Amino acid sequence: MVFTGIKLRDWGIAGGLTLLGVLLMLENTQTSEAQVRNAIAEGSMVHAQSSHSFWMVPVFAAATIPVLWWRRGILAVATVSVLAIAAHDLLFGWVTRCGAGLPLAFVIAFLGAQASKRTTAWIVCGLSIVLTVFVLVIDATTGPGAIILALPIVCIVFGVGLAARRRTALNRELANREAELRQLRDERAALDVADDRARLSRQLDGLLQERLADLTTAAESADGLPPAEAKAVLESIESGSRQTLDDMREIVGLLRGDDVAFAPTPTVAHLDTLLARLRTAHSQLVVTGDPRALPATVELSAYRIVEHLVTALADQADAPIVVSVRFESDALEIRVNGQVGESADLKAAVARAKERAKLLGGSVDVKVTKGRAGAVAQLPVVG
Repeated sequence: MVFTGIKLRDWGIAGGLTLLGVLLMLENTQTSEAQVRNAIAEGSMVHAQSSHSFWMVPVFAAATIPVLWWRRGILAVATVSVLAIAAHDLLFGWVTRCGAGLPLAFVIAFLGAQASKRTTAWIVCGLSIVLTVFVLVIDATTGPGAIILALPIVCIVFGVGLAARRRTALNRELANREAELRQLRDERAALDVADDRARLSRQLDGLLQERLADLTTAAESADGLPPAEAKAVLESIESGSRQTLDDMREIVGLLRGDDVAFAPTPTVAHLDTLLARLRTAHSQLVVTGDPRALPATVELSAYRIVEHLVTALADQADAPIVVSVRFESDALEIRVNGQVGESADLKAAVARAKERAKLLGGSVDVKVTKGRAGAVAQLPVVG
């Protein structure tokens, strides 16, 4: 429970600051009085060290380790760091702290700018300034004069953090808008499908009514005719019945989604444009087989399947994505390969892709190995 919610990045930041502090404090404990005098004479130090105690190592670590939990409460982390450095000043006096204390102050200022509440962010900025003062006020290497130079840097780092926060919020909003637009496009396509199927159902009903009426009239007219003429009538009834069955099969095929036309809707030919819109700059489309125009529902479903999958894989700018499309005589095979990022909702994307493929009697299989996903979609092509 203590380490719940801590990401690998947080371990890296806190670990790096702690390691830097430990090494600097150990150097303070190992520095001899003669070395200090020489450094002061050379101008690389401004004051003699007040302490060589080993306890300055854990006390300084108490200021850096809490950075692990900055996501839970950056204000509390900043407060603990300030108190720890203040205690370090009181206990050990003039020692070198700037080499690890200033990076700590800069990191806290940046992370504070990421706070969800503006008031909290500015309070953390103030604590970062106080922390900077405590780090330098009795620093044996730089002295308090460096405070004037360090404070503007803290403010600049805080400003960079605010800008990064705004950019992250903007990217999140754009992603939400993009998801809403995709949903609206899918809903519109579903409405088009429903409207077209309703029209075809009415067409089927009208066809049956008309053909059955014609066959009934023909059958009634055969009553009392000579055998030769009755035979001709029955042959026409048989021919008309076969034609009716063929027409019914065609319309039923349309109702099942074999050849419903939508205009305008994205097709396989638009996959290049789709990949060009991705956030990643490393995308590739490979087409093999005999490219040709496919039924509109196959074209639309193929585009949507690729769209669902690549959108989930394109959350890293340097992650390559390869889309392969192979035209077979009776099917369209689609392969999508890419890296799965931490924020990728691959499970939901695969579920949507499978629903698309299921409408056509196709399939989507996905395998994830060592952070990379490989999807294979098979869509049958009728006609």
